[in-house]
Amino acid sequence: MPQSLAKVLLHLVFSTKHRQPFLESASVRPALNAYVVGILANLDCPSLIANCVQDHIHVLFRLSRTVSIAAVVEEVKKSSSAWLKTQDVGLRNFYWQSGYAAFSVSQSSVSQVTRYIAGQEEHHRRLSFQEELRLLFRKHEVEFDERYVWD
Repeated sequence: MPQSLAKVLLHLVFSTKHRQPFLESASVRPALNAYVVGILANLDCPSLIANCVQDHIHVLFRLSRTVSIAAVVEEVKKSSSAWLKTQDVGLRNFYWQSGYAAFSVSQSSVSQVTRYIAGQEEHHRRLSFQEELRLLFRKHEVEFDERYVWD
């Protein structure tokens, strides 16, 4: 085959450092979501949805065949963190956590994952970020050690 083709969909999740509620102000969230979508577009990783809540973000995107997951996450975190720090004096000490979680998504599950990400505000009235991430790890059969998941 002379052409390289791929469609790898990823559900990316990461938190603010120590799960600080830096994004508590709902006014910054739509702009942050849009900024993350723009970063991904520049990396040739089109986003299907990005949605943050007070202490973390979920993104569903198509991974470019020419870039690694780690490189995408590094650029998204670095660029969005630098941008956020310019948006409000209360965000000057903003940082994302050092780690992340990325889960593969089949095309048949895109609408379900999109609804899940869109419903984060309601979802977190019942569940903490840590509880949510533990459930995602179990659902995707990701082995993890509690000592190294939270920073």
